[in-house]
Amino acid sequence: MQDTFDQDYIIIGSGFGGSVSALRLSEKGYRVTVLETGKRWSPANLPRSNWSLRRWLWRPGLGLHGFFNIRPFRHVMVLHGNAVGGGSITYANTLLVPPDDIWSQGSWAGLEDWTRVMPEHFRSAQKMLGVATNKRLDEADRRLRVMAVAAGVGDTFRPTEVGVYFGAEGEPAGSEHPDPYFDGKGPPRRSCIGCGGCMVGCRYGAKNTLDLNYLYLAEGLGTQVHPETRVVDVRPMGAADGADGYRVTAIQAGRKRTWTCRGVVVAAGSLGTQDLLLRLREHSALPRLSACLGEGVRTNAESLIGVRYPGTKVDLSRGIAIGSGIHLNGRTHIEATRYPRGSDAMGFLLTVLVRGTGRWRRVGAWMLTLLAQVARHPVRTLRSVQPLGFARETIIFLCMHTLDSCLRMRLKRRWYWPFRKRLVTEGKRIPTCIPEANAFAEAAAKLTGGVAGTSITEVLFDIPMTAHCMGGAVMGADADKGVCDSRCRAFGYRNLLICDGSVLSSNLGVNPSLTITAVVEHAMAHVPPKAGASTG
Repeated sequence: MQDTFDQDYIIIGSGFGGSVSALRLSEKGYRVTVLETGKRWSPANLPRSNWSLRRWLWRPGLGLHGFFNIRPFRHVMVLHGNAVGGGSITYANTLLVPPDDIWSQGSWAGLEDWTRVMPEHFRSAQKMLGVATNKRLDEADRRLRVMAVAAGVGDTFRPTEVGVYFGAEGEPAGSEHPDPYFDGKGPPRRSCIGCGGCMVGCRYGAKNTLDLNYLYLAEGLGTQVHPETRVVDVRPMGAADGADGYRVTAIQAGRKRTWTCRGVVVAAGSLGTQDLLLRLREHSALPRLSACLGEGVRTNAESLIGVRYPGTKVDLSRGIAIGSGIHLNGRTHIEATRYPRGSDAMGFLLTVLVRGTGRWRRVGAWMLTLLAQVARHPVRTLRSVQPLGFARETIIFLCMHTLDSCLRMRLKRRWYWPFRKRLVTEGKRIPTCIPEANAFAEAAAKLTGGVAGTSITEVLFDIPMTAHCMGGAVMGADADKGVCDSRCRAFGYRNLLICDGSVLSSNLGVNPSLTITAVVEHAMAHVPPKAGASTG
């Protein structure tokens, strides 16, 4: 076995899995390097709104080097992040513990006594991410409460649990404090001012992004982070199972660079991990990877709908990105979501709401509904479907359903681009219509004087949108049932871990970031300290 490696562990990706892994491995005395495709962001270089496409969207081939990506597939439109800190730079900082029954479903059921094991890891994740109950309920949240009461579910209304620093009681918003979380080892913070800008990057230091907690502390212990570095190859050195270490190759500043390491943590997010591992298996770099790779992809069965108030003088963008939520029933969870004032680019994706299933029937119903509304209220209707003013005038409803519907992902050559294989989806379509959520939006709009809306991709293409792509490298009892074991160790290889949302093995029904963090805390707890290292 080789005695000298460039690093003990190479971590691919710096999101919730990669950042947790970086800190915990560093604490155990390992030398760690993190390779991240995206850029490093700071309050000084974040975009002022999502109209700044060059700094908001991630599409390198088009010269867009932001932190937010929209990837269309046949079955789903996936929203995700690319940055140092992963999706935490652009996510809505909602950190919820899922119901206990998720552990008895899917391929991870029975692998551990999950309901006994996981609570301590959720507590660790909550502490590290600074989870607090939202203290900034604003107009959109107050309207959601009114809507919930009218729907008979007012008792389910709750402020969200979020990773936001709200400051001391009674102090002015925006007040600066020394590190309030880690006994002075972390960066100073400013309390939330309720600008609604969480999803275009917090410019004020109130949002608990990973570069301010896990990753920040890991770098303080010597972890090296290489932004704008895309991994293209991972292969064993010596023994085919990786027992002798790995060679990791990446593209950095247009050139190939290679590291040797004892172990690898793949944490590139569900899509990134699947894409990379499928290519490595196909190119015989990691041929032992399970045939289950790409199976069990889930989306929380989401739907994006909402209510817009064209011409309103009330600013609905104030607050935090997701300030409150309700349960319509035991299956359906709705959260009030917002973008900051002036960030109207997502308004292109909202159109008038229609019910029904079946693509062409729904398209026909949409056209008739739109024409009817234009005939009755021409100015109001046209204002409701154009983007300007969208953030200030709209309550977006993020609807999540516990329907456990799975997709498969594969690498295939598309007819329009036969030069390189691309990640594609296969399987039964995920329903784009949640009837009870649509009925709620219609009733809420009528009650409060708004116009109910839904995603244009759902109506025209029968494709739902999700910010919660999970699975694809799920846990299992063996390689015939999953890609990794209950401690995120890839079947067929030594010291190869998969630590991100791709290992989630059932539909959570809530925002997954806290669960990813807790699952990776669980995995890291089983990595032994480095022999001979002082771990303090």
